[in-house]
Amino acid sequence: MTNLNGKIALVTGASSGIGAATAARLAEAGAKVGIAARRIEKLEGLKRQIEAKGGEAQVIEMDVVDPASIEAGVKKLVDAYGAIDILVNNAGLMPLSDIDQFKVDEWHRMVDVNVKGLLNTTAAVLPEMIKQRSGHIFNMSSIAGRKVFKGLAVYCATKHAVAAFSDGLRMEVGQKHNIRVTCIQPGAVATELYDHITDPGYRQQMDELSGQMTFLQGEDIGDTIVFAAEAPAHVDVAELFVMPVEQGW
Repeated sequence: MTNLNGKIALVTGASSGIGAATAARLAEAGAKVGIAARRIEKLEGLKRQIEAKGGEAQVIEMDVVDPASIEAGVKKLVDAYGAIDILVNNAGLMPLSDIDQFKVDEWHRMVDVNVKGLLNTTAAVLPEMIKQRSGHIFNMSSIAGRKVFKGLAVYCATKHAVAAFSDGLRMEVGQKHNIRVTCIQPGAVATELYDHITDPGYRQQMDELSGQMTFLQGEDIGDTIVFAAEAPAHVDVAELFVMPVEQGW
């Protein structure tokens, strides 16, 4: 079993939902956590929560669409702690709409954050892990990275890209650099993702869905990430598909 005590983790999209819960769980497991997002006030609140439980956190203002912002954030974390052992690429957007509504700006924003943002952050952190000859990268895909749903065509495309990139990354850096890669694929999770939905029909559909089943909580995904991170050093839990019991599709 890998002990996370003293490990250094960077979590993107840490201001709410899965990111915030994962950062808290990693801190509880003994990791020092760099919590990264654009909303500093939310991060400050999370830092206080983590510290109240005896953990350690660094607030990092970061926009994953901006490579310079990521480089500065990674440098801040490495300067503070000397390493990055765990990266959780969690930042993402999910504005549902039908293609023939032509919400093209939303399409581009999803590609920029969900795909390019993940690539940008990986590119900034990977050199540190290669230098250390160790590390663990978690990429947040989705059930939408395995199946396609109406209203989610572009989102599904971005999450399929995350799943494909994760597997390729694992194959390339695992044996060569001793770096593990895990692709997380959650089903329905109670997060702020649904707040990005501008289409009123799909927004109502998601609200109704939350009344029909018990959604996963961010903490459930945080626990899943800690489980994979604590696996013995020779084990790479390459993919985890995590679903609410009541989600039949």
